Amino acid sequence: MPLALLALAIGAFGIGTTEFVVMGLLPEIAADYDVSIPLAGYATTLYALGVVLGAPLMTALGTRLTRKQMLLLLMGVFIAGNALTAAAPAFGLLLAGRIFAAFTHGAFFGIGAIVAADLVAPEKRATAIATMFTGLTVANVVGVPAGTWLGQQVSWRATFLAIAVLGVVGLVGVARLVPAQPERAAAGLGRELAVFRNPQVGLAMLMTVLGFGGVFAAVTYLASMMTEVTGFASSSVTWVTAVFGLGMVGGNLLSGRLADRNPMPMLFASLGGLAVTLGLFTFTAHNKAAAVVTIALVGAFGFATVPPLQKRVMDQAAAAPTLASAGNIAAFNFGNALAAWLGGIVISAGLGYTAVNWVGALMTLSALGVAVFATRLERRTAVPVSLPSSAGSPTAAPRLSATGAPAGSAPTA
Repeated sequence: MPLALLALAIGAFGIGTTEFVVMGLLPEIAADYDVSIPLAGYATTLYALGVVLGAPLMTALGTRLTRKQMLLLLMGVFIAGNALTAAAPAFGLLLAGRIFAAFTHGAFFGIGAIVAADLVAPEKRATAIATMFTGLTVANVVGVPAGTWLGQQVSWRATFLAIAVLGVVGLVGVARLVPAQPERAAAGLGRELAVFRNPQVGLAMLMTVLGFGGVFAAVTYLASMMTEVTGFASSSVTWVTAVFGLGMVGGNLLSGRLADRNPMPMLFASLGGLAVTLGLFTFTAHNKAAAVVTIALVGAFGFATVPPLQKRVMDQAAAAPTLASAGNIAAFNFGNALAAWLGGIVISAGLGYTAVNWVGALMTLSALGVAVFATRLERRTAVPVSLPSSAGSPTAAPRLSATGAPAGSAPTA
């Protein structure tokens, strides 16, 4: 794997850390600004909103730049957003810093995935994408616990200052290690928007919303489930969530390799495994050992969906994949927000914390249904063509997809 992937992974590590670390620092932030915990929670909510809005916006604004230039610009915005968060004298400025930093999230992962895939041979594209996303998964194992500890021992402001420094390291890495990218065409935005006419792009994004969103139905309320249902002490939640992060790392790396060979079978397997695991979590949550194993499997199956989903969007939007790739990152975060909202509804209805696992399982099963439908649609839209034989009469030729790619074996002379 090219060394340039390390620079992309460092940027992903910083972005993953800033996204999730705030959840462990809400008491300190609330106390510093003398606001309630629910109000301080807007630092998480508005970040997610910033990702959803910022991914297509930043990508569209940068269509005139090369991808390397965009990555450098995005890392600069990331550094500024986290520096503003660390120095914010008022709560409103902290929220502004969070939104500013979030605007880089979707575009960085979307563009970074394309750059990573272009650095390697076609048969290694999913592995390269997974390597970049390893930075995000490792952030949940190392960055978030370390950032939480630093915030509790020193200051929450020190945590975001350290994240800004990570951004500087990522920016330098991209500048020195990522090769120069080709210039964009002047009409780039029009071509980027045109790919959304392909229904397979929208179907792939819907799989993303429903598939990975199912993970967050359970994970959003994991701490409460572990303490109220499983019986863990509050102090154990940190290492329990680290187990989830380790599962994410393993699932991501394994899926990247397998998705290079058979992307759709890998997607079917990961979605099916995730749905079953989330359904079982309703029962295993009542036993400590079984719950820990299940949490690791949720992380593994959940992030195993990421490389094939991201690769599918990029493949279906191959003519101009940048906006679609960034839009798929926004779809991940929209699914997370949707799952958390649906989970809150079932808890408020008195169904208990374990009911969120059924919400996640149903969302994932819906994603699996969309995947099956998309595959069948892809086969149906293959159009038969005829080639003239040597005698001048038409002979049967292989079916071609709507894009002109062969759907079967090569024609016989």
